[in-house]
Parts: sequence; structure tokens; C-alpha cells
Amino acid sequence: MKKIVAIVLAVLFVCGALAACGGSNSNTANNGAATADQKKTDFKAGFIFLHDENSTYDLNFINAAKQACENLGVECILKTNIGETNDCKNTALDLVDQGCGFVFADSFGHEDFMIAAAKECPDVQFSHATGTKAHTENLANFHNAFASIYEGRYLAGVAAGLKLNEMIESGKITADEAKIGYVGAYTYAEVKSGYTSFFLGARSICPTATMEVQFTGSWYDETAEKEAATTLINDKCVLISQHADSMGAPTACEDAGVPDVSYNGSTVESCPNTFIVSSRIDWTPYLEYAIKAAMNGQSIDADWTGTLATQSVVLTDVNDKAAAKDTQAKIDEVKAKLESGEIHVFDTATFTVKGETLTSYMADVDTDAEYKGDTEVIADGYFHESEYRSAPYFDLDIDGITLLNTAF
Repeated sequence: MKKIVAIVLAVLFVCGALAACGGSNSNTANNGAATADQKKTDFKAGFIFLHDENSTYDLNFINAAKQACENLGVECILKTNIGETNDCKNTALDLVDQGCGFVFADSFGHEDFMIAAAKECPDVQFSHATGTKAHTENLANFHNAFASIYEGRYLAGVAAGLKLNEMIESGKITADEAKIGYVGAYTYAEVKSGYTSFFLGARSICPTATMEVQFTGSWYDETAEKEAATTLINDKCVLISQHADSMGAPTACEDAGVPDVSYNGSTVESCPNTFIVSSRIDWTPYLEYAIKAAMNGQSIDADWTGTLATQSVVLTDVNDKAAAKDTQAKIDEVKAKLESGEIHVFDTATFTVKGETLTSYMADVDTDAEYKGDTEVIADGYFHESEYRSAPYFDLDIDGITLLNTAF
């Protein structure tokens, strides 16, 4: 009798697993996809984060996930500190087993594992932030998303340029001492696009601005980021920004009294004397769109790009204590010109590469093993970032920016 019970339980377990991942016995009631007979509040969305709330990057996603699920009235299941390993795939499958009809991961290195999970569970929708492969994988249930954050960074750079001009006008520095320091994680296109757009925003206001970049080789390493910022400050950088996820750089700035433009959220509470402004992607609009589509059995864009218009690219409040006078007014002015198309962030008339103005560039848009350029991205006088794929592909080294290390 015990053997019969065990066999029955085993069969039930296997059938349940097959149903969850779209096997031969799958049905929408078991795999989490909403049906006409289900209440939409029964729907579950699962989220995979590289770190936890201590990372400004992950916290930004966590807050958006909670807000989107609250707005839609769906259950939200969060998984934090999931590495860029097979643990990501296993976590995704576990979320499916828990009844999630939509699963989202937030880190670049999660992508291949999310694709593997999507292939095993074709009836569940999987989305991934910052990835590059959805538009070439052609999986109906795997999607990439990003936003035109380069526009937000450009606006943050405008605030930095105003601060540099204020320091010049007050006699604190000379025009040729307007050197920005930037703490970067890796030499990926995402980071290069970010610091270049920030620099171009600053230089549109302060033409003598230059910049040095120190890489850490990690998305989140508070000690390394603080050391990198300190190195830049000691090298006479008079304003610091970052594309790294801890409080390391902002803390170093507050300790040294150096103005700081952070990323992914305000640091004004911890750094009231030096924080100016921060840009970030608000993931709430995308998550609401994608979860709602999954709930209703509708298609989700393979490659989605949020913009200023979709309210996916946002800035924090300006900290008037540290910012130059009328910073918010100038940001508003430039933002309107970005939205109207009067200004393009990567206008080729505003930068050079090895002394030359670019008229053509083949970018690596369709990712392959050799990362070869495959798409012409310069037209109409500007580099068309995030228009042919949501994730950034601007990977040029422009004049005026010096990389202090390039090992990462």
C-alpha cells in the first residue's frame, strides 16, 4: 500500500512540474497564466535581483516591482542576492513552480539563464533588464527592456556643468581645472554610454570640462567604489559621478566636501552637503505594461525602450544646498528640447574621436561571440543610441575623457 501511495505522489509531482513548464499536461490554471475563470488578483509575478536593498541599483528595481504589483493588485515574489550563475535559472524555475506567470531578472549576466528557463517553460513570460538577445533569440516568451537613461544622465550632466561654472565664477577653481571624476563598474557599452552622455551634458554647459574614469570591476563593491572616488579626488577631480551601485563614492564625496551626482536615487539624507541630483530608470511603467500583458495573454514587445515621455527616465529633486542656482529651471529647459528632438545627446557635432568627427559607425547591435559591428548607427548628424536595441551599444572613447584603468 505504501508503495502505491508513493508512486501516485511521484506521478502527481511530475505532472505538476510538466504543467508548470508547459509540458504535455500543462494548463493555464497550473502555470500561472491568467484565464477568464481566474481573478486577476490571483496572478503572481516573480522577480530576481542580483543583490538586495543595500544596492542602489537593485533597490530601484525592488521598489518598482512592489509598486507595479501593488498598482495591478497581483502577488509579488522577490528573490534577492541571486548570482549570474545557474542559480538564476533554478530560481526562475522555482518561481514558476510557485505559480508565477511572469518572471523578471535585473542583471546583465542573468540573461542566458533566463533564456534557458524560458525555453523550458514556454507558457510563462520571462523579461530581463539590460539584455541584448531577445530580438535575435525569437522566443515568444522572452523579452528585453531598458530605457533611454542616457538622456537622464545628460540632464544630470547639465546640473554638473552648472556646478562647475559656479565654482569657476566664484574663483574656487579655474576654467582649466574643471575636471570631473567618474567611478565606473566595467568597460561595458552600458557604462560607456552613461558616462559619455553625462560628460556631454556637463560640457554643453561648461565647455572646458574634462573627465577621468576609474573602473572597479564590480557592480557593487562599496570599498572599491569609495577607493576609486578617493583616487579621483586626490587627482584633483572637483566633482564626482558614478555608474556603480553602492554608497562608496557618495560617502567619499561627503567626507571630502566634493560635489557629487549619484545614480539610481537620492543620497541627500546621507550626503546633504554634496549631493546635487541623481538620474534613474523608473521600471514601474515597464513592469506594469509587461505584467498586465502576461495576465491578459497579450504579446509583450521583444525589446522595449522606455523614454522621458513614458516617465521611465526620471531625475530626483535637486538639492539646492549643493546645486548651483537655477539648476532645476535649466534641467527643465533642456529636457523639453530633448523631448522635442531639438537636442540629441550624441550629436556628432559635440564630440570627436581621435580628433575626428564621426560620420559613420557600425555598432554591435545583434550580439555575437566576436562582438562585431553589424548596424550603422550614425544618421542625421547623431548616434542613434537605444533605437535599434533597447540596451546601450555606444562604446566609443571620445576625446576629453581619460580612462585611468581599462582592465575591466
